[in-house]
Amino acid sequence: MASAKQQENMLLTEHFTWPPISLIDDIINAINEVLYRCTDSFETGLLAADPALLGFADLYGKEGRTPERDEDGNDVYPEARLEIEEGVLKLETLMENAVDKNFDRLEIWTLRNVLCIGSGAGRGEEELVKWVRLGHYENLQAPSKDSKLDPEVLFNLRRKLVETQKLNAALEAEKNRNEAQIAKLRALLQPAIAPKREPRNSTSPAKATNGTENGAPFAFLTHTPAAQALGVQPLPQASVASTAAPESRTPLTTHTSFTTSQLPYLRQLLSSLKPHLPTTALPTSTNKNSDELSRERKVYLESQSKRILEKRGVDTKDGVEGAWEGRRPGAEEVRGLEALAQGLGRGRKEDIRMEDAGAGAVDGGEEMDTS
Repeated sequence: MASAKQQENMLLTEHFTWPPISLIDDIINAINEVLYRCTDSFETGLLAADPALLGFADLYGKEGRTPERDEDGNDVYPEARLEIEEGVLKLETLMENAVDKNFDRLEIWTLRNVLCIGSGAGRGEEELVKWVRLGHYENLQAPSKDSKLDPEVLFNLRRKLVETQKLNAALEAEKNRNEAQIAKLRALLQPAIAPKREPRNSTSPAKATNGTENGAPFAFLTHTPAAQALGVQPLPQASVASTAAPESRTPLTTHTSFTTSQLPYLRQLLSSLKPHLPTTALPTSTNKNSDELSRERKVYLESQSKRILEKRGVDTKDGVEGAWEGRRPGAEEVRGLEALAQGLGRGRKEDIRMEDAGAGAVDGGEEMDTS
């Protein structure tokens, strides 16, 4: 549970709509800003002054040193700038310390005696925090003690409130985007109103303005004589949109009614064109001869096969039938392969003959043993 001081701070924050300590912080920040401006001005003045007037000439005289001279013949004291910066920094530190000490006292005194609610501690008075009622608390009905609003229900209600606020923000953003998009689309169709100008005395003709020059490249769709001849109503001006007639604010209805009115004419035109369809129809492929179709297909396949074989490096001068990839075998290689095949065939026949003879001999020996 919050302490009495915390409750007092929360009550004051709710009443002022800002925490009490922020007032003291603003005062201290303003004083520090004035302090820094003073030290900056003081440093600028010292750096602009002649170092000899600040005692550097006497210092050099006591130490027996001779100052250097610049191009104009003036004495130069290199230590002057460093001494001034260090001195100003020390002065600024002392002033900050004094401000912090005194304004810390102001902060404590203000929070205890001004920005507070009398608690009466040690004086026999009751605490006043529990008896204070702010203006927005009036006519506020507190829930009864037997209410069913347990912490879980309150948590769910809080979650619903947060989600509702998120949804509301998203819908507002979507609404703003839609309004901006509608305004952009209207700007494409609605030419800008040209400002009134005084009559010109020049004899040169004035330049004609159109929708493109006014930033409406599609204004010709609704604001040209051709569009008006077709019955397309122009969009109302933004300034008179609220006072315009309902018919002028519904261009989509006007366009739809115009399109519907043209449908009978289109049907009549279609019925007049139907008798000409048989005579003007494109020739079909049913009258072609089947032999011609097969010949065309063969030529097509041969041309495609030849193209593929040529890509692979196969010679297609003699046609594509029987062509294969790689080197073509010579006549001697073919004869050698044929002789090898014949030799293998003869050897196979002799093996079969010898197997048959051996089988007959075995059968004869067995018969002799049984006799």
